Amino acid sequence: MRKEYDFSKSRRAKDVSHLAKLQAESQGKSRITIMLDNDVLDTFRDKADAKGMGYQTLINQVLRDSLNPQVMDEAQIYKVIRKAIREELRDK
Repeated sequence: MRKEYDFSKSRRAKDVSHLAKLQAESQGKSRITIMLDNDVLDTFRDKADAKGMGYQTLINQVLRDSLNPQVMDEAQIYKVIRKAIREELRDK
C-alpha cells in the first residue's frame, strides 16, 4: 500500500455514466448495516426467491407495509367473512 495516492486525474461519480445511473436509482434510499437472526434472513431469502425478487426489496416492502395501516378491499373483506362463517359452521 502506498503512503500517498494521486487523485488528480480522478472523476466524480456523477461524471462516470454507470456510477451516475446507480446514484440516480438509489435516490430516497440509504445504505445501512443491520444485524438479523440467521433464520429470519434465510426465511426472507427463501420467500424472495419464490417471488422472484431480491430479499432486501422484500424486507423493505414488509417494513413499509408495517408502517401503513392495512386497507382491505371488498374482495378481501368477503374472503375473511366467508372464512369466519366456515369456521363457525364447522365447529357446530
